[in-house]
Amino acid sequence: MSARVDLPDAPPVFATLIGQGEAVRMLMTAATAAAAIVRGETPPPGAMTHAWLFTGPPGSGRSVAARAFAAALQCPQGGCGVCSECHTTLAGTHADVRTVIPDGLSISVELMRELVRQAASAPVGERWQVLLVEDADRLTERAANALLKAVEEPSPRTVFLLCTPSTHPDDIPVTIRSRCRQVTLRTPSAEAIAALLVADGIDTDTAAWAAAASQGHIGRARRLARDPQARERRARVLAIPRALRTIGACFDEAKALVDATDAEAKELTEEQDAKERSNLELAYGAGGTGKGATAALRSASGALKDLERRQKSRATRTKRDALDRALVDLAGFYRDVLLRTLGAPVPPVHGDATDDVATAAAAWTPDAALRRLEAVLACRSAIDANVKPQIAIEAMMATLYRP
Repeated sequence: MSARVDLPDAPPVFATLIGQGEAVRMLMTAATAAAAIVRGETPPPGAMTHAWLFTGPPGSGRSVAARAFAAALQCPQGGCGVCSECHTTLAGTHADVRTVIPDGLSISVELMRELVRQAASAPVGERWQVLLVEDADRLTERAANALLKAVEEPSPRTVFLLCTPSTHPDDIPVTIRSRCRQVTLRTPSAEAIAALLVADGIDTDTAAWAAAASQGHIGRARRLARDPQARERRARVLAIPRALRTIGACFDEAKALVDATDAEAKELTEEQDAKERSNLELAYGAGGTGKGATAALRSASGALKDLERRQKSRATRTKRDALDRALVDLAGFYRDVLLRTLGAPVPPVHGDATDDVATAAAAWTPDAALRRLEAVLACRSAIDANVKPQIAIEAMMATLYRP
């Protein structure tokens, strides 16, 4: 694992946190203090605390930073990246590190209570019990209250790592936020992301293109660089502006966009859904014979209904995520048009769409380009507020078409 962060002396587990020197420095100091506590020594005052809140824009690496910090806490060398403590923590299999990744739109109180109970026990490895919650803004009110009680009265060796987008930090109750030390991550530059992709084996030209097109999202950049289907989906989205020649085309494009993101979400979840259902049925005796097996399968109906509910919630979230990625690409196009109309010397997001951008910039005023960009951003906000996607997309398309 090579060091690719701003700090050449940073432990290897922080290597993929590009452009986050200040945050890495804070976490290194805390990990050193945590190691002193484990040895029975007194660390510098305030260097280590039991609750952390990782914030930052999408793609900045909130969960990556939290997992790296968890590995540094468990590693005797402070994050060497090669020991079993580091490997199991980063892989999500460490006995003392529990990670919550919401399958659906929320994190239930039942799940949080169970995880808090487990996190309160003594660590197996005699270092730290770590509870890492990705998308902590998805906690229900009751789940947040359950977490708050644990954060208020933590066990001596328990650490809470919460991750939330910087666009929604207020979704975490202030009572929890006030008890956390905040680690603020920033959007990495396109140059830094491109360098990361090159280090991962991507050729220079593809890395530079994917880094710009990702708009600062590292995971998105990796998908664009490696996945031809992701590139094809992006190309279809960028073709939308020139397709809006009639009001009828607006409705056609809206339907096509929603259908495409639904299909993408189904592709991402279908195999996992089938595997989960098969595993559950086997656990309840599917394939067995006799009265015992029949009774067990009948008792599985409740568990199957609960599984189907969770899978439906996960499918909804996956659809929204796929649709939001498409809208981010579309917003990038209108951003490029606006900058072109203003003559701003700023590199474009979509360098491969310069002809379409130039054509649109020649036809629209800066106000017209800004109105279209705002329409895409308003559509993202509407969907985030639970407006039905088809309705929100159709309204957006009508605004994009209007002269």
